[in-house]
Amino acid sequence: MRVVIAEDSVLLREGLVRLLGDAGIETVATVGDGPGLLPVVDEHVPDLAIVDVRMPPSFTDEGLRAALAVRERRPGTPILVLSQYVEERYATDLLGGGAEGVGYLLKERVSDVAEFIDAVRRIAAGGTVIDPEVIGQLLGRRRSGDPLEALTPREREVLGLMAQGRSNGAIAGDLVVTEGAVEKHISNIFLKLDLQPAQGGHRRVMAVLAYLGRAGS
Repeated sequence: MRVVIAEDSVLLREGLVRLLGDAGIETVATVGDGPGLLPVVDEHVPDLAIVDVRMPPSFTDEGLRAALAVRERRPGTPILVLSQYVEERYATDLLGGGAEGVGYLLKERVSDVAEFIDAVRRIAAGGTVIDPEVIGQLLGRRRSGDPLEALTPREREVLGLMAQGRSNGAIAGDLVVTEGAVEKHISNIFLKLDLQPAQGGHRRVMAVLAYLGRAGS
């Protein structure tokens, strides 16, 4: 796997390069600001871009805008955005163009090396990984007419784990239930969110988008 990194902190940038290298993942380029991301993506066509949200020159949402520009110019490029704080808007903006190959994690997740590397691999393979703290905030916010209101607490829990990129087997392990029980919950989720079988494997992604409030946007 080949990645590019956009991160203004030299310590974190070099730390990421080392962590990835120890896992057999090659960093082909690094940049310290948002505008520098697109040129290196064009040059190297990486398997994944890891991007800090706040970078020079404005330290607001430079990295997010650069990530969105990459996705617009090269649709399907896997992107992992790292943020210091929970910003729901950043997660939903990033997912607005499709959830395949998208991740949004707090920087503190990097300290759990095994989990971080697992997330990197899942995103590069086309999966979706959303930070549990973002999911927790979304679970606590209810909206009038929200189709998720029809879900049971257990179904919402399963959908939250789906949004973290967990497989059915991993969800079963987390909830201490059988994989068959998880499959039943997911079938009920698809039914209640009106996601038809004809939509195939995309139903899982669409369920996550609905969960994040982006369905139909």
